[in-house]
Amino acid sequence: MRLSRAQAIVDDVVTNASGPVCVFVADTHGELVAAATMDGAAPDTRLNAQRKAYTAARSDARTTRELAEKARADPVERASFDPFFTFFLGGVAVFEDGLRIGAVGVSGLPGDTDERLALDAIQRTAT
Repeated sequence: MRLSRAQAIVDDVVTNASGPVCVFVADTHGELVAAATMDGAAPDTRLNAQRKAYTAARSDARTTRELAEKARADPVERASFDPFFTFFLGGVAVFEDGLRIGAVGVSGLPGDTDERLALDAIQRTAT
């Protein structure tokens, strides 16, 4: 994940959020590339955004929603996940030319809204 794209994703999420959120953009290992915490965002949203991005970056799913649905169907698989993984909505993998290059985690609004902010920012910043 290039820093310029990561910063553009952060800017897009912050600009389009209807309320205070945290956004975390990670590389393929789930490590920080860029992040922001909007004024008024609850403190726990920082860690939630990080965990969402980490999960989407490191799992085989495209979103935390997809991973939750997969895990719901198989309790044994769910028990074997990385303990930092989360199933909260708002984590979305970023792909370029079919390759996963990182992920975005958004937290602070309802899960569907967090996910939509991430998806839209990824689409709008695609080259």
